Amino acid sequence: MTESMNNQNELPESVSASSPRTHSIDISSLTRGDHQLNIENEKIALNVNDLRLSYGEKEALHGVNMKIPQKRVTAFIGPSGCGKSTLLRCFNRMNDLVDGVNIQGQVLLEDQNIYDRKVEVADLRRRVGMVFQKPNPFPKSIYENVAYGLRIQGINKKRVLDETVEWSLRSAALWDEVKDRLNDSALGLSGGQQQRLVIARTVAVKPEVLLLDEPASALDPLSTLKIEELIHQLKDDYTIVIVTHNMQQAARVSDYTAFMYMGDLVEFGDTDSLFTNPVKQQTEDYITGRYG
Repeated sequence: MTESMNNQNELPESVSASSPRTHSIDISSLTRGDHQLNIENEKIALNVNDLRLSYGEKEALHGVNMKIPQKRVTAFIGPSGCGKSTLLRCFNRMNDLVDGVNIQGQVLLEDQNIYDRKVEVADLRRRVGMVFQKPNPFPKSIYENVAYGLRIQGINKKRVLDETVEWSLRSAALWDEVKDRLNDSALGLSGGQQQRLVIARTVAVKPEVLLLDEPASALDPLSTLKIEELIHQLKDDYTIVIVTHNMQQAARVSDYTAFMYMGDLVEFGDTDSLFTNPVKQQTEDYITGRYG
């Protein structure tokens, strides 16, 4: 799986040979098995209204408005420093941990503003789980990594823990690989296995939304493929938002894509349309490799 899009001689079917594109997205990777997606027909998981975020005097997000549909995969693309990860971290208030941050606007989860003072952040993060770029298993056994969130909630019945650990590892396509060594240290797993373990740990507490911040960027191609296949499986049960620098990956795994630049949401739409027929010239320039 290449990070760069170097098929310069292969143009999408919807683009004429005279088009000045320098790169292309593989159209075969855009097959969804769905009818044409339309955000207006979707149930909405997260509704972002005029979201602004500043670090001190520097505004990093400039009035972002978007709707994240339920049980779909939404990808954020754009050059480094454009605000993708900052926006993602707004959805479970991870930016609250940054000194000097100021956030204005709304992020609605089931019509409740997650930035309302009445919202318990710990409860929010159980509903909106996050997986980071670098796998971060705890220095505990594989079993205890998955059971950790349940124990925090006061769930300690062995039968419940056993069933949930197995279900979570199966959900993360990891059970068959680790079922005979659940008491071994999670740190002994490969990088790809560790990332799937972290996903299992996240889904164990039954979140509604999964946030994935470059989940495969540190992995080898085979592990990346497993993570992408896992994303396809998980979207049947979860709303997934993924940040990725790899546009081929965004094209493969997502239903909707948001292109960001310099803190602005430039364009948002169904992935097929955005990659093959972008509305904004700036989007066209980015996905064809003219900058970024």
